[in-house]
Amino acid sequence: MFKYVLGRIGAMLLTIFLVMTLSFWVIRLMPMTIFENPEVSPEVQRRLEDRMHLNEPMIVQYYYFIEGIVTKFDFGTSVKVRPGLPVFKIIAERVPPTMVLNFFSLLISIPLGILAGTIAALRRNTWIDNIISFLIVIFISVPSFVFASLLQYIFSYAIPIFPTLYNALAPNIWAAYHSMFLPILALSLNPIATIARYLRGELIETLSSEYMLLARTKGLTQQEATWRHAFRNSLVPIANTIVPLITGVMSGSLVIEKIFAVPGEGGLLVDSIFAGDHFLTVALLIFYSAMSLVTIFVVDISYGIIDPRIRIGGTK
Repeated sequence: MFKYVLGRIGAMLLTIFLVMTLSFWVIRLMPMTIFENPEVSPEVQRRLEDRMHLNEPMIVQYYYFIEGIVTKFDFGTSVKVRPGLPVFKIIAERVPPTMVLNFFSLLISIPLGILAGTIAALRRNTWIDNIISFLIVIFISVPSFVFASLLQYIFSYAIPIFPTLYNALAPNIWAAYHSMFLPILALSLNPIATIARYLRGELIETLSSEYMLLARTKGLTQQEATWRHAFRNSLVPIANTIVPLITGVMSGSLVIEKIFAVPGEGGLLVDSIFAGDHFLTVALLIFYSAMSLVTIFVVDISYGIIDPRIRIGGTK
């Protein structure tokens, strides 16, 4: 197990290095240049380019980029979105709203998805199963930004319960989370439906298996057999959906943050791309990639917790 963890950590570091390399070259080869402000004189632009090594060949720029990250953990300086500020400082300021939005979306999605999928499987072919299956199709088919606009209209305009936009100047934490409820809900609907759909199919298949009949003949009740055998066995393939689920939530938050004016990493990434702030864009791509890789690592390790029969990294 220890060797497996070390190997996965090494693979993560190698993947992050490849992401850094590809992000640097792809962003820097875009036709938009960093300095395009007509109010700045050509002499000042030339001095800024000299300072940031932008007048050097691309391979030299790449060397300074990697050297800054490895030796000083310096991803560069923003030149357009927030000129003069270090990129890492800008990202650190935007992390809390993004983490709150993504964390609470997953915190709601996973238990509700498991609950809905379990109820649909145990009540299959009934009106409860039909309603849950219908909602699953709707939540998966319709993009999250459509639900975001719909929720804004219903709960902010027609029934003014929640604010239309996120309140960054909320006087207390309750007011801040109150204004965050609609974006969290809009981002949670698709993951809830995804988990419920997969769990329903797996649980129905498991409940009709032979070992469930054997468990009943040994004296276990339907609830005990479902919990001890069917439910835990069904969670193992569901864990495979967690990785794309989390990455889907992170990518969906890019649009949701813009719709609800949440000052997070998603809106910052969109602004940096449109502004042509290359240093900030590359750093944000690395940030999202690192979050996804850490998630994959945690899910892989959790297999042994979900099902003790799985021994990751063992010799047998």
